Amino acid sequence: MSDLLANLPGRHLEAWHYTDLKALKSFAFAAPAPAAIDSALLPDLAMNRIVFVNGFLDEALSVLPAWARLSSHEATKSDLPLAILNAQHRQAGIAIDIPDDVDAGAILLISISQAGAPIALFPRHRISLGRNAKLTLIDIAQGEGVYWHNPVSEISLADAAQLSHYRLQDEAEAAFHTATIFADIAASAAYESFSLVLGGQLSRAEFHARLGGAGADIHLNAAQLLAGTQHADFTSVVSHDAPHCASRQTVKSVLAGHSRGVFQGRIEVARAAQKTDGYQMNQALLLSPHAEIDSKPELEIFADDVKCSHGATIGALDPEQIFYLRSRGIPEPEARAMLIRAFIDEALAPVTHDQARALLERAIEGAWSKLVS
Repeated sequence: MSDLLANLPGRHLEAWHYTDLKALKSFAFAAPAPAAIDSALLPDLAMNRIVFVNGFLDEALSVLPAWARLSSHEATKSDLPLAILNAQHRQAGIAIDIPDDVDAGAILLISISQAGAPIALFPRHRISLGRNAKLTLIDIAQGEGVYWHNPVSEISLADAAQLSHYRLQDEAEAAFHTATIFADIAASAAYESFSLVLGGQLSRAEFHARLGGAGADIHLNAAQLLAGTQHADFTSVVSHDAPHCASRQTVKSVLAGHSRGVFQGRIEVARAAQKTDGYQMNQALLLSPHAEIDSKPELEIFADDVKCSHGATIGALDPEQIFYLRSRGIPEPEARAMLIRAFIDEALAPVTHDQARALLERAIEGAWSKLVS
């Protein structure tokens, strides 16, 4: 993998202005090898599950549904640098094909990395839902050691299909996570996504979604909880190519220490996409004078009859709210914790699946100390 880091995107590219991947060049990443893990590392969820360890499907730990299979399908052409790298070095991923009119329930997709020496992983997954099909996908990434996890997911929703995609990025403290998600959404279909970002020294989730049929709908929501010197980037491009479509993006960040969060959200409205309803909101809570948030919402509109807006709020905890709680006998550390948790709980509002929500809440509890210490 000697050529692995030769063509990394740099900050001279507009899309990478706020995120620098030069730290990757400090490591000599090798190809991964199969590893065994303790089943106790897996979430205790009563559902079908697909488990990858170091990029290899672990059949002993997996409970595959009938419509899921290992696949090394040809990569869709893309000019995105990290998607190109994934295509060049891609490993087999999972292909999930839900037939028309089938409610597939919930599936757990978990990627665990165990790195004794630095490794790089390039899985490519494909999720396809037929007409009127439904699926809840709980997508978890975690691990130990130094590694680079660069997955690509290709999502295709036929007419009136519904996909709820809940992502937990809880990688190792020293890991790098750069995920690219492509979503093609047909008429009256709906893609609901929520990402919780906790781990990794550097991470980026990049969504490229196309609303290609009338009445298509997409929600891209996220919460980033960062501390120390963590860096997390949420980037999205939503293309409205058909009329009467709606998109919603809400990203909340809680930043402590010297951490840095990035939000780049772009809505593109084609001339044919009349009656578009697009909305973006980025909110950041800075718990330290050294924390930083970069917010860059964008609108590119060629249609006449649209409703599009964006907004951003950045600030620290409100001293008056802290004073109010303290005046009611609540100690300052507890008052601060209450306000932070209220901010985070608002971010979890879009997660309506009970098991997914409980999983994300437990993950937040596990990361809580780094925010309030």
